[in-house]
Amino acid sequence: MGYPRSLLIDPSGPGVYHCVSRCVRRAFLCRQDAVSGRNFDHRKQWIEDRLLTLADIFSASVLAYAVMSNHVHIVARMDPASALRWSDSTVAERWATLFPVHGPEPDIQDRTGRIAALLANPERLAVVRERLGNLSWFMRCLSEPIARRANRKDDCSGRFWEGRFKCQVLLDDRAVLACMTYVDLNPVRAGLADGLANSAHTSIRRRIRGGIARDLPMNAVAGADASGLFALRNEEYVALVDATGRRLHATKRGVIAEPTTRSVQQMVDDRSWVTQVQTTETRCWRAIGSFAAMADRARALGQRWLKGGGRRTVTA
Repeated sequence: MGYPRSLLIDPSGPGVYHCVSRCVRRAFLCRQDAVSGRNFDHRKQWIEDRLLTLADIFSASVLAYAVMSNHVHIVARMDPASALRWSDSTVAERWATLFPVHGPEPDIQDRTGRIAALLANPERLAVVRERLGNLSWFMRCLSEPIARRANRKDDCSGRFWEGRFKCQVLLDDRAVLACMTYVDLNPVRAGLADGLANSAHTSIRRRIRGGIARDLPMNAVAGADASGLFALRNEEYVALVDATGRRLHATKRGVIAEPTTRSVQQMVDDRSWVTQVQTTETRCWRAIGSFAAMADRARALGQRWLKGGGRRTVTA
C-alpha cells in the first residue's frame, strides 16, 4: 500500500529523498527490446538532460542519479525555504522556462506576457513558488514530458510510467551516502557496465568525467549548492563508491588508481556499511537512517514505529 507524501515530506523544511520511477510498458524504457527489435537507448539521454535542466529551475540539488533500462533512480535534496527567498521575477521566469510557450514559432513576446501576467497575480505566484520547492512537482515535471515524447515517437497513448514514484526519506548523512553509493553502483550491479567510468547516464560518471574538481568539498552534480552537506571531498566519494563496488562486485573493473584514504577504507571495511548499501531498496521502506533518526521521524509523524533496515523502530 502506498503512503501519502504528506507522511514522508516536510513541505516547509529541507529534506533528501531517494526516488524511483518505473516504466509500466512491456517494452523497455531504454535499451534493446527483444520482442520488437527496437532500441530505446536514446531515451536515457532524454531523461538525463531533462533531470539536469530541472535541477537549475527548482529549489533542488541532484546528488545522484542512474538511468536504468526500465526505471530511474534519483537522490535529490529539496529546499522549499530557498524558493521563498527568490524574487518574484525569478520565480516567474523559472516557471516560464519550465512551461514554455508551445507552437512551431514561439514568440518571445508571449513569454514576456506570461511572466508579466504571473507577476500581476500574487495568489498564483505564491502557488508557483511553492511548487518550485515541491518534490512531487519535480518528479512530475521530469516524467510527464518524457512520457509525452515517447508516446509521440511510438504513435500511441496511455500510461508510460507507474502512477506513483517510490520515495524514501534519507534521515542522516550516512543514509544519504549509502543511498547515493547504491544508486551509482546500479549499472555495475545490473551488468550494464564493468566499471564506474563506463556507467553511462549516471552521476558517478559525471563526477569522474564531467570536470568536477576532485579536491573540492563534495557537492551536488546539478542544481543548488550542497557542498556543506558532507565532510568528504569529491575524490573521496568516488573512492568510496569504487571501494564499495569492489566489495560487492569483485569481478568488475575499478577506476581509482591510488589507494583510498584511511577514513574511506574504514567505512568500507565496516560490514554494516556494505549491508546498508546493498539493501537500500530491499530492506528499507519509507525512511532510511539510524535508529535515533527513525525514532524521531516516527514521533514527528505521530506514529509508534517505522520499519527499515530489517527492523521496526519503535518509539515510546
